Amino acid sequence: MGTGKAAIFVDSLFQDLEVMYPYYRLVEAGFAVDLIGPERGRTYNGKFGYPALAGKSYQEAKEADYDLLVIPGGFAPDKIRMDKDAKRLTWDMFQAGKAVGAICHGPWVLVSAGVAKGRQVTSYAAIKDDLVNAGGLWQDAEVVVDANLVTSRKPDDLPAFMKALLSLARR
Repeated sequence: MGTGKAAIFVDSLFQDLEVMYPYYRLVEAGFAVDLIGPERGRTYNGKFGYPALAGKSYQEAKEADYDLLVIPGGFAPDKIRMDKDAKRLTWDMFQAGKAVGAICHGPWVLVSAGVAKGRQVTSYAAIKDDLVNAGGLWQDAEVVVDANLVTSRKPDDLPAFMKALLSLARR
């Protein structure tokens, strides 16, 4: 089981299940988990009202502190992708060979961070064109793994998404 440290991005209107399911699966696997958002100490509410308290800001978070990153979907990625520090952390984690997972609309952050180009990916169907236009090799699959990158389409894919992400983190 993992004994590492994981980061999950949060911002207003995240997809509730795509934060909470990974959070508890990671805790169950032995990871210490930080919720990371624009402001440390601020509570961000999901689309369905679930609160998530950011323990660190994107600016404070450093690649060296984490073994794994989860980028959830919902409406939050549209904001997260504009934050230079969120993009930096995504890029740095990916370049360091650490497990990076994005689900639903989360791959928008991969596009903005420059991670999607040339990679096998999936996402919610509505952002397929964005990934393809960014050079991603999009496919409609429950989970797609390309090196240290794991992507999935929707909340129903969470079991396969977390199984793949946890298997990468344990290498």
